[in-house]
Amino acid sequence: MNPLRKAVIGGALVVSTMAGGAFGAALINGSASAATNTTTTAPSSTNGTATPSGQAPPNFDPSQAHHVANGITETLLTGTDAEKATAAALKAVPGGTIQRVETDADGDAYEAHMLDASGNPVTVKFDKDFNVTSTESGPAGGMGHGGGGQPPAASTSPTA
Repeated sequence: MNPLRKAVIGGALVVSTMAGGAFGAALINGSASAATNTTTTAPSSTNGTATPSGQAPPNFDPSQAHHVANGITETLLTGTDAEKATAAALKAVPGGTIQRVETDADGDAYEAHMLDASGNPVTVKFDKDFNVTSTESGPAGGMGHGGGGQPPAASTSPTA
């Protein structure tokens, strides 16, 4: 086989390999984009967010209030109320980290969403005077709170 023919065949192999790799990468990237950029909106009556059945909830900022129940929208606490709720929650869950403190649409006056010292989600509920009425371990408030649709793992009696 002459050297010119070898060079042409070798070049053709290199070009076809690169073209095949580029085509494969485009297919993989296209399917990954399609999988992550697809949005399906379905009405949700519990928390106001749309989540396709069987999929994880959309990314959400745990520092933002977002739950609606019985026509009541939870709102973030600010100022003195936020300070009181934060202090009471940290006393109830030593070593915990506050994600947000807000009004509660489920019957108590206020609640604190936090992570305990091990990083597990905990919700501390308060009455209007910031006395702890209960603590719930599990996803952020359980069903309807954007915590993955799982109910709280356990509830405890009032601790204050």
